[in-house]
Amino acid sequence: MKINCSKALLVEAVSNVSRAVSPKSPIPALEGILIKAANNSVTLTGYDLELGIVTSVEADVKEAGEVVIPAKLLLDIIRKIPSENILISTDEKQLAVIKGAAAEFTILGIPAEDYPELPAVDEESSLVMKQGTLKSMIDQTLFAIATTDSKPVHTGSLFDVKQENITIVSVDGYRLALRREPFICDQEISFIVPGKTLSEISKLVKEEDGEVAMIVSHKHIIFKIGGYLVVSRLLEGEFLDYNAAIPKAAKTTVSINTRQLMEGIERTSLLISDRLRSPIKLNIGDDKIKISCSTTIGKAYDEVDCQIDGEGVNMGFNNKYLLDALKASDCDMVKLEINGALSPMRVVPLKGESFLFLVLPVRVKNDD
Repeated sequence: MKINCSKALLVEAVSNVSRAVSPKSPIPALEGILIKAANNSVTLTGYDLELGIVTSVEADVKEAGEVVIPAKLLLDIIRKIPSENILISTDEKQLAVIKGAAAEFTILGIPAEDYPELPAVDEESSLVMKQGTLKSMIDQTLFAIATTDSKPVHTGSLFDVKQENITIVSVDGYRLALRREPFICDQEISFIVPGKTLSEISKLVKEEDGEVAMIVSHKHIIFKIGGYLVVSRLLEGEFLDYNAAIPKAAKTTVSINTRQLMEGIERTSLLISDRLRSPIKLNIGDDKIKISCSTTIGKAYDEVDCQIDGEGVNMGFNNKYLLDALKASDCDMVKLEINGALSPMRVVPLKGESFLFLVLPVRVKNDD
């Protein structure tokens, strides 16, 4: 193999593809990037047996070929080479020479035959949507994905397509995040995408108006974004019945400025740390939310004006969970819907149903 490629193009492609590379694997080839050169382009593949990212960049291919080069080392080298173009060549012993200006590196590569093949995906369903819309939906639900494996199916987000809507739902046992957009599809389909995959998809999206195609099969999904192909396994199992989990009634409705409430919670949370855990208490009534917190080092109090419809209520919350939901709302005003001190609180927009965040309260003593 012998290629000459733009450093800028190569660095961006290797950097993005590296996100799917396993940092440590019993299969040495999986710690590398598969480089295939042919027809004036170089195809780069990263794959950790669960997530694969593939892209191609233009190159002057003097000699076709393929090799696997350790990903971290490759990225470090091409970033540091002081040249606008990078030359990579390999011989029959898999020795790869990487050159630019006066810098030259010789690395032992791995035969391409040792690299596992990406899964073949038989198209069962195909969905197309705007990149900006998908990114917004992922970003507003990613925070509520479970990080522990106690219920592996909840370490991903449910994509639910039906009744002219697409809904993405994440849940971790303490909170639920739901984002919905109008979507025309000639079939009803649901599937669960791992959180790691969604995080990488969000990073790859660059064009707001560009389109992303999702090709869904029984066990895998392919995302086509710009010049990238992302192949991921799907999670199997019974996802939470989110419609049944969302309380329908509300005895108290609060309209409040999102930023002011967040700042009040952040100030009151200054006494809370990993060592000093304590819930924040919300006393909701008389068109004010009174926020308080008490730990072994002291007490904090703040209040935020709001508009309340219904009965007053005292509630306790994990400060981080409540802040995550308010940050994800991404709007100036939100509505808090409450059905009692121990019922989950719904965070929704003032108008419409584009998102819904559910935060479970914690039991607190009403000693204020």
